Amino acid sequence: MRLSRYFLPTIKENPSEAQVVSHRLMLRSGMILQSSAGIYSWLPLGTRVLKNVERIIRQEQNRAGAYEVIMPTIQSADLWMESGRYNAYGDEMLRIKDRQERDMLYSPTAEEVVTDIGRKFMKSYRDLPQMLYQINWKFRDEIRPRFGVMRGREFLMKDCYSFDLNFEDAQKSYRTMMEAYMRTFTRLGLKAVPVRASSGPIGGDMSHEFQILANTGESLIYYDADLEKLMETETFDIEHLMGLYAADEEMHDAKNCPVPQDRLKSKRGIEVGHVFYLGTKYSDPLKAHIIDKGGQNITVHMGCYGIGVSRLVAAIIEASHDDVGIVWPASVAPFDVALLNLKPDDEKCTKASDDLYLKLQQHCLDVLYDDRSERSGVKFATHDLIGLPWQIRFGSRSLESNTYELKNRRTGEVLENVSWDNLIDAIKGPHKSCCS
Repeated sequence: MRLSRYFLPTIKENPSEAQVVSHRLMLRSGMILQSSAGIYSWLPLGTRVLKNVERIIRQEQNRAGAYEVIMPTIQSADLWMESGRYNAYGDEMLRIKDRQERDMLYSPTAEEVVTDIGRKFMKSYRDLPQMLYQINWKFRDEIRPRFGVMRGREFLMKDCYSFDLNFEDAQKSYRTMMEAYMRTFTRLGLKAVPVRASSGPIGGDMSHEFQILANTGESLIYYDADLEKLMETETFDIEHLMGLYAADEEMHDAKNCPVPQDRLKSKRGIEVGHVFYLGTKYSDPLKAHIIDKGGQNITVHMGCYGIGVSRLVAAIIEASHDDVGIVWPASVAPFDVALLNLKPDDEKCTKASDDLYLKLQQHCLDVLYDDRSERSGVKFATHDLIGLPWQIRFGSRSLESNTYELKNRRTGEVLENVSWDNLIDAIKGPHKSCCS
């Protein structure tokens, strides 16, 4: 992508309305634009990141055995009246009427709709277990939307729902999704602590919030240091994971904490996911029944598993930035590498930069090519702001020596006189295969 043609409306100064780092940097880097209170347009750079986050989440949901569906964002109030939640949900639900004066709503969540799917098509124990998920927009009319997409009214969410024969099978689905969540956050370059959460009126202890460690987090959490070791891997002992202590400030009991002081850590966190055993809360009132092996009519056990996809983009920035801009993990970065032509008025340098741009693309790299007629300092500032993992700075010295200057955005290290082979090895790492 040539930056001279790309739609990237960056801003030099910090917007006055932005209170947190992620909101400031998303506005400044041209990722989003506020449409109305708590509602944002996602611009090209932001959309690319959002799609990358979405792709990883989808891959791990599929790997866990869940099947993707798309449920309506505009729902009939009838289902919510059947479950008993229509009047109980509160003012966060946007209630509307269609032209026939039927009560409708903009979906804040989808338990009723997915339970309706289950009760119509899952009739026998042979139809279970099942897990259905979607990645879809939702709306909750927050009384005070703030912090950009971190606490907006309209948001992109992954919500998954499990259907099982009994509590024991529901536990298996729960553990499967716990493992999928840990893999997901690890691939996103994040440290996610599963914090035991209150199950409210449902009872039991199968409810966890996933908190991303970030200095600017809203919550203070306490956790066993052994959790950090688990965060570094993509293979998890779920029983061990669920047995380790983690609690937020409200739930933490300093006097009775089971973790020795030398292993107890405390950091701030941002909630980005929640897994929850629902039991028969929705399947009972909506009559989601199946025939078991003994021929008995029984109620399905359910679980729900949510990830705030758009919120995750902001959380990644909160956890990964510096004084000059965003520092994207390679897995979600909008482009793999930035190519900066430092001598755009030099015909030979421009020809060599153009050739390098094509050559990088032939090696399966997604390149943002800064071919603008701007000073080097302006280009450096732009690319430090948008935070791509690597910057190739091509100027007169590169042209003369046939080598490259390469900056690692995360470490800030600038390597000079890098050969072509070493350049590709550094950017692509161990994944050197080329696209077909």
